[in-house]
Amino acid sequence: MKADRLLSILLLLQTRGRVPAHELADRLEVSVRTVYRDVEALSASGVPVYAERGRHGGIELLAGFRTDVTGLTADESRALFILAAQGAHAALGLDAALGSALRKVMAALPAPYRPAAEVTSRRILVDATRWKGGPQPAVDLDVLQDAVFADRRLRLRYRHSGAKEPSTYTVDPYGLVSKAGVWYLVADRRARPRLFRADRVHSATLLPDPVKRRPGVELADAWEELRRQVEERPGGLDVTVRVRRSRLDMFVRLNASSLAQLPEDEREKEWVTVHLSYGVVGEARQLLQFADALEVVSPPEVRAEVAAAAASVTELYQRVSGPAE
Repeated sequence: MKADRLLSILLLLQTRGRVPAHELADRLEVSVRTVYRDVEALSASGVPVYAERGRHGGIELLAGFRTDVTGLTADESRALFILAAQGAHAALGLDAALGSALRKVMAALPAPYRPAAEVTSRRILVDATRWKGGPQPAVDLDVLQDAVFADRRLRLRYRHSGAKEPSTYTVDPYGLVSKAGVWYLVADRRARPRLFRADRVHSATLLPDPVKRRPGVELADAWEELRRQVEERPGGLDVTVRVRRSRLDMFVRLNASSLAQLPEDEREKEWVTVHLSYGVVGEARQLLQFADALEVVSPPEVRAEVAAAAASVTELYQRVSGPAE
């Protein structure tokens, strides 16, 4: 729409100062001739805009001219006040800055949009943390942030899951990602993408060397590659179980990442067949939490694994509580 284009030109000129006509044309995806016609329209409406020809010319607003038009639509102004993942701002030390920025945006909004934006901030809340996720360990992101923004290499002392002692790595960071309330450092190690949970970083040292990222790879590219590796990892072990209907909803929620397919609707039956996929037999031990409402149908090695795990638990309790009288 021409009105949107005129407003875009006005806002670009306020932000950038003098802008060549061909650059405006590229940004707005129109011809240079159209840009000049739009400039004439702005001038006719009272905006002090002028064009200078020549090698160093361009289109510019009269010095000192400002407009309080923000260019935001009603939906855009409401979207700004839906605060996604507030914990992310706190972890980055930006809570105060966010509040200040939103107050400035509210002051700059056209008066008719302010009530809707204010109501949105009170009626919509996005909490990115999982239910019953347990207390999250304190995460110090300061050094990681410094490395990300200064484009410097990092030396990490990092403890992997299940490891007793941390390992040392020198990495080339791309950036930080908050996934469901958990912070990750995305970095290259020896030119291959790696994912490091920030709460497992024992120490981080900023090195004087500049980062050595793979050419043309951005944070979003590296994250997408790592995300696919995690989510599309082949299971390799197909498991069939029967779950009591009264516990089915809970079972599906807690085992969503292992479901090979959603269970079929068998409302007339007390037991529902569910197909799962695991990477190794040992992962099936998590089925014990539903031991009173679950039967492993196949394969035999998983039945044996779950039975052995159950026997170990029984033996442990008998040993702790002593022989029955």
